[in-house]
Amino acid sequence: MKAFIETIKNIFKIEELKNRIFLTLGFILIYRLGAYIVLPGIDPMQLNALDRQSSEGILGLLDMFSGGAFSNASIFALGIMPYISASIVVQLLGMAVPYFHRLQREGESGRKKINEITRYLTVLITAGQAPSYLANLKAQLPEEAFVLPDAYFWVSSIIILISGTMFVMWLGEKITDRGIGNGISLLIMIGIIARLPFALFAEFAT
Repeated sequence: MKAFIETIKNIFKIEELKNRIFLTLGFILIYRLGAYIVLPGIDPMQLNALDRQSSEGILGLLDMFSGGAFSNASIFALGIMPYISASIVVQLLGMAVPYFHRLQREGESGRKKINEITRYLTVLITAGQAPSYLANLKAQLPEEAFVLPDAYFWVSSIIILISGTMFVMWLGEKITDRGIGNGISLLIMIGIIARLPFALFAEFAT
């Protein structure tokens, strides 16, 4: 135990490592705070029905990966999953399409181009998923939960959900570049850890 404490002390004596740790913690804090910022136009007091529905099946899994942002109808509701989906699609294209295969073999320049394509694809996937998520909100929440006109709510929420996913993706990249570990994997892990106690409680309660 004493050796472990000494190791922790030594870590914080290294200035660059200390800065990376604090930056990582700061980015994680921002990510967790964003998971509780509800989409504009939704009454937070009406979210109980959504929370119950999101605790089961595939929706429960999505909610766990997003750290509860899905059931909170938050600005980060779609989380990092559209980016992961886009990355998988691009990797598959690398095996099937010669252009993408060449990019994978072009080193740093190819990697930058692939990252750019992945970001654009992330926007498209999020734009496709956002209306489905909002339709689910409309179906699960009572009418009085929505305090904005329909058209304004749909347009603003789609834009916010896309922006939220892109911001989470940016956080992950910043953690990778300036923090500790792989940012995307770390955000997924933090989301699962944050939601795990609620999932266990729900499991034992039933």
